[in-house]
Amino acid sequence: MDETVAEYIRRTVLKIPRDEIKTMLQKWGFLSETQLQTINFHQIKENISQDVVQLCEENSADIKQAAVLDIIYNHIYPNKRVWSVYQMNKTGEETEFFDLTDFKKKFKRRLRSALKNVTINFREYEDNAIWIRIAWGTPYTKPNQYKTSYVVYHSQTPYVFVSVSVLKSNLPLLCQALVVASNYHDIREMELRSHSLNSLKDIVFKRYSQNFQTYYPRPLQERNVAPESADLRIIQENKNEKERIERVNREVFGDGPQPKLEFAQYKLETMFKSDPEMDVLDKKEPFRCLVKFSSPHLLESLKSLAPAGMADAPLSPLLTCIPQKARNYFKIREKKGVFPGSFVSP
Repeated sequence: MDETVAEYIRRTVLKIPRDEIKTMLQKWGFLSETQLQTINFHQIKENISQDVVQLCEENSADIKQAAVLDIIYNHIYPNKRVWSVYQMNKTGEETEFFDLTDFKKKFKRRLRSALKNVTINFREYEDNAIWIRIAWGTPYTKPNQYKTSYVVYHSQTPYVFVSVSVLKSNLPLLCQALVVASNYHDIREMELRSHSLNSLKDIVFKRYSQNFQTYYPRPLQERNVAPESADLRIIQENKNEKERIERVNREVFGDGPQPKLEFAQYKLETMFKSDPEMDVLDKKEPFRCLVKFSSPHLLESLKSLAPAGMADAPLSPLLTCIPQKARNYFKIREKKGVFPGSFVSP
């Protein structure tokens, strides 16, 4: 077995939580149950990884088997990567039967016609998801197995989920191969990114739903009995406001859990203009502003703002439209013709 393959397998095993190494190796299927029984999975991970490498040497593992183990790891832990959503388009409305063998053949041929030193591996899963792992090289160097790109493509849909390596210069080649292999006309990025691959799928496949049509407001139950000296009008006003916030929040966010996104970015692109009579600026100046909201679970955080009294209900549509618009990158431009050409209100 090649030393680079042995080292790659060792590093992959070290990334796996110790309690899950045996299960993942069983899913890999490259080592027999008899071989797995010889490994002490209670020892430190460094020793476990060395034992796994030794068994792989006995089985003459190559980079293809090592790549499959890496795919399994990334399938179980997709949140370790950042995923971007792409949408492909056809010229017409015709639908074609999807042939996986033909897809693989076209994808490989397209990539390798542009770059010889590239490693491509596929793995299919039960939800019609095709996982593709690409390790990129250059015309003069072998593929770098530590800087891989991942593609998750659901057949019969126009959506592709891509996690690129640091070698973003190869992204156009990857997009061209996807378009050719899947018989589409073109492809575009949707400005929707997250660590949570499943949440991105929920958004673009419309598995995220707002069932506010089935919601009927009910009076809130008071947890504490109000003291006799309290003003009943204030109590009723607070109660009505809580009910209103709860109703509006459910109408905006729905009843179910929110898709998990870590950030939303808003970029303002406009021109700073002055009134000619004020003579503040001699020329139109570009005005740029970037606002980024970050949270481990942004949409759930936004959902909790109004009930916590930290924001008015409803929130701005710029914040609540993220799942419906299927994007968390926004560019805000001034509307042409709204203001006179010589002056734009700030």
